[in-house]
Amino acid sequence: METILPVEGRDFSIIGLISHADPFVQAIMLLLAVASVICWALIFEKFIRLMLLKRQVRQLAQQAATGHLSPDRGRGIVGAVQHAAQSEWSDGIARGETRNELRARLERAMRAAMKGQLRRVEGGLPFLATVGSASPFIGLLGTVWGIMHSFTAIAQAKDTSLAVVAPGIAEALFATALGLAAAIPAVVAYNQITVSLGKSAERAGTSIAALAKSMARHQSEGVVRLEGVG
Repeated sequence: METILPVEGRDFSIIGLISHADPFVQAIMLLLAVASVICWALIFEKFIRLMLLKRQVRQLAQQAATGHLSPDRGRGIVGAVQHAAQSEWSDGIARGETRNELRARLERAMRAAMKGQLRRVEGGLPFLATVGSASPFIGLLGTVWGIMHSFTAIAQAKDTSLAVVAPGIAEALFATALGLAAAIPAVVAYNQITVSLGKSAERAGTSIAALAKSMARHQSEGVVRLEGVG
């Protein structure tokens, strides 16, 4: 049975609320704290990768504006697109494909390369979504359990005054606060990251379509331009 301390004997600091909570509630608090730390690590990692991604998409857009790929292979999406274009260009020319066939081949290969790079950035997003949707309910479970345990101990102590009830309820409600603290950043970050990825994918797709069209139009020139790639 939980020992019911008077209000003046309670420690209402964060450490005090955790230390006086039921062991089951403490386990839920620990779980939520660990999930929150992992979420913040993912958030910082994703925003750094998104900054790099946006820079690469700008490079791809600049190359699309010139109508051909740069002979210096870049990293990330730029490098993957250049490698895919070089491989498919050589194969398409060897097969004697028409302009439209070559354009479709190039665009399909470059889009596949782009999607492969985007999937790397998307890693970890399911965890953010899971934490954002499940954390409030996990925290609520800890709160319900803590309040039930607190009321049971209070009934056994035969003292139902607010001064006795309040500390136990405060400890239990702290689990809900932790659940919300983990969920809110996860939901906001997930939405921001997915929107940013969608915009980058759309812009990169537009650049790829322009590159494929330009390269297919100038087949003989494209062979020379792609020789330096790699």
